[in-house]
Amino acid sequence: MTGRDLEAEESRKQLVRSAFDDWAAGRGGPFALLADEARWTIVGNSPVSRTYESRREFLDVVIDPFNARMSAPLVPVVRGLYADGDWVVALFDASATACDGRPYRNTYTWYLRLVDGAIVEAVAFFDSIEFADLWERVTPA
Repeated sequence: MTGRDLEAEESRKQLVRSAFDDWAAGRGGPFALLADEARWTIVGNSPVSRTYESRREFLDVVIDPFNARMSAPLVPVVRGLYADGDWVVALFDASATACDGRPYRNTYTWYLRLVDGAIVEAVAFFDSIEFADLWERVTPA
């Protein structure tokens, strides 16, 4: 059995932390770290739950339509980041105001596998009822 490379784990965690800090400040975010061929799986029964086979597909089907439902960008507040091997786990809350003036608040856990500084795989968990309410209630602007 080989030992863990704690320095590499800390480096991956800091890369993700920096991306979340940028997102919270309105100047980028974790999606900028996605490799072109990244696989993103949304677990559960939301309207967008499935596996996306590329960065472009995920952004086109989920992120861009989500953002088009918001009157201001989603703002994350990280509760914790944890690293184990190639994986970084992010637990965070996020909130924004939807185009209909109602608040959107959700708690997320993302499992992000990084290789050479890029996210190549992600598994995402969140409150699918809160998400589905927004998705079905608000028409993208």
